[in-house]
Amino acid sequence: MDNKKSRLSNPVIMCLLALFCCSLWGSAFPCIKIGYELFQIGGNDSAGQILFAGMRFTLAGIMAVIIGSISAKKVLVPRKTAIPKVLVLALFQTVLQYVFFYIGVAHTTGVKASIINGSGVFMSIIAAAMFYKSERLTLQKIVGCLLGFVGIVLINLAKGAFDFSFTLMGEGFILLCAASSAMSFVCIKKFSQTENPVMLSGWQFIVGGIVMMIAGISFGGRIAVFTAGGIAMLCYLAFISAAAYSIWSLLLKHNPIAKVAIFGFANPIFGVILSTLLLHEGQNFGLPAVVALILVSAGIAIVYYQNPEK
Repeated sequence: MDNKKSRLSNPVIMCLLALFCCSLWGSAFPCIKIGYELFQIGGNDSAGQILFAGMRFTLAGIMAVIIGSISAKKVLVPRKTAIPKVLVLALFQTVLQYVFFYIGVAHTTGVKASIINGSGVFMSIIAAAMFYKSERLTLQKIVGCLLGFVGIVLINLAKGAFDFSFTLMGEGFILLCAASSAMSFVCIKKFSQTENPVMLSGWQFIVGGIVMMIAGISFGGRIAVFTAGGIAMLCYLAFISAAAYSIWSLLLKHNPIAKVAIFGFANPIFGVILSTLLLHEGQNFGLPAVVALILVSAGIAIVYYQNPEK
């Protein structure tokens, strides 16, 4: 365990793994769009989208539990004392986060949703400072977050106009989505000190995914078209969640929340680059994306190396 902890706390390994997670999450943006096309889920079919997300997360949880069980050489089943922790994580990390996201996106623009969602990094670092004395809010963290957030604003404003209108069902729900994500980070950090992070990640996905499937079906969501390509894409999206969240949970266990959460600013950057490659959305990639990448990288560096003498 000590060797594992030292490896995951190593700056180079930690940065590479965090960027790997971000690249996976970034690839989810275009792949979800492709998945909707393959399963013939309409852009306004929120119930169908929630059902699709529930299928993805349930499968992701099964993948995480199987891989984690093979790695641990035992079946990862939550102990009685771990069940409440799994339920809390399922609530914040899967159900609330993605229900707020899907409803919010349906009532606001993609530009505003992406910018507001970027505030989740701020919330994660502030929440960490509130719950952990060792993660106090510093000037370096604030400056790093501001640089990263400016990068997110820049790359999104290049896509379209922005206005300052605000509605509860739109911008408000995206803000609640970001808050749910921040709370899940704090919970993972706390719960993983006594529980296997992969077990927590896998079972919360299974529980949350099933809840979302039931919700999607209850509101009329249906998926009538199944193709080999669609199933393959669903499996890849499930792999994204299983691998990225499991690795992210391990990083949160062995590193300060701020040093992990700050990498969240890289998600939209990877999303734009991969959307350009996979969806041929070339209009989204250019000088603004390059400048945004520089700003996000600078923000990450400032937060990560807040104690250069060490």
